Amino acid sequence: METKEKAILVGCQTNANDDLRFHYSMEELSSLTETAQGEVVMSVVQKRERVHPATYIGKGKVEELNALVDELEADIVIFNDELSPSQKRNLASEVNARIIDRTQLILDIFAQRARSKEGKLQVELAQLQYILPRLAGQGTALSRLGAGIGTRGPGETKLESDRRHIRRRIDDIKTQLSVIVQHRNRYRERRKKNKAFQVAIVGYTNAGKSTLFNRLSEAESYEENQLFATLDPMTRKLILPSGFLSLITDTVGFIQDLPTTLIAAFRSTLEEVKEADLLLHVVDMSNPDYFHHEKTVKKLLDDLEIKDIPQLTVYNKKDRQHPDFVPTADTPTVFISAFDQKDRQALKEKMERVIIEMMKPYDVKVPSTEGKLLSQLKNETVLRELTFDEQEQFYRCKGYTLEDHQITGLLLKFNN
Repeated sequence: METKEKAILVGCQTNANDDLRFHYSMEELSSLTETAQGEVVMSVVQKRERVHPATYIGKGKVEELNALVDELEADIVIFNDELSPSQKRNLASEVNARIIDRTQLILDIFAQRARSKEGKLQVELAQLQYILPRLAGQGTALSRLGAGIGTRGPGETKLESDRRHIRRRIDDIKTQLSVIVQHRNRYRERRKKNKAFQVAIVGYTNAGKSTLFNRLSEAESYEENQLFATLDPMTRKLILPSGFLSLITDTVGFIQDLPTTLIAAFRSTLEEVKEADLLLHVVDMSNPDYFHHEKTVKKLLDDLEIKDIPQLTVYNKKDRQHPDFVPTADTPTVFISAFDQKDRQALKEKMERVIIEMMKPYDVKVPSTEGKLLSQLKNETVLRELTFDEQEQFYRCKGYTLEDHQITGLLLKFNN
């Protein structure tokens, strides 16, 4: 069993941050540390008008921090913001523990979680882009890297190399990624041609997306009560109550102050979201900070220019609802516990109602010889009524279909 590294967390509350907001971001930093297999032994916070340009916190606090490191035998000090290269250097020279910031911590978790080749490349790319501006003056420090939070990951053996080597590696990764993206685009085009209806689950990290994904699709996605349990997008079949077949995709959790290197790096997992016909926005209603989580996700969706896709807000964990919870979504909503079978059924029915609003009705007479078309109607449209006329030997079919689906064109010749 590996021993957990002892970590001291450091936060600086500036005038821009109210007390509650700051408190939640420190709690989140603690959860992130635990997800990265660290043990939080102490939190140090300081209120300042603005962050100290040289050392993030004031000089007196730095001395206090160093004393705490010695007293608690801490291995690592984790700062709640992204440190500038100079802040990091100055702190490293004054504190007898490894210094990492929020960005490095998130990168480290991503490094542990990436499963696919693409995921691993994306993490390495983000790590190298983070390291590049911080290389100056780190010559001696770099040779000490190699184990522990903030240093793990696909890229760790490359860290001792010089800038040119890193830049070459960055170019190499970008080339490999572009090949993977082309493959995925072709795959997506094929799905589009077959016009499977696509649903994407989005939401703040740890809102219960993978749990819901697994229960809706009976898939084996990794689910844990941890931040960033899912990194690589997974797509599975989802059959709605009428028999309508759709594809559902689980995506990486959103988080506030997501490092810019990572937003770029994980565009790929969110590219899937852009192609979706419906978004399920999962919100954890047991989390006291649910409102900000909801806003963070909305803002990131806006940044990705995908605010026009129809959304259904799924308030999850209703069995543990926070006493101050008030729904604020301006989209259709549903309240569920992902573990409750009745709730999941109600969610599927609600999804179907939302999807029908995106469709147009049809009413056709299909000859009984058209077996293939009848089975397509069951899977590829929302079939509401199917009756057989024995005299005329045809099926009367009523339901709803997507306007741009190929089956809609086929139905024209059978119109009632």
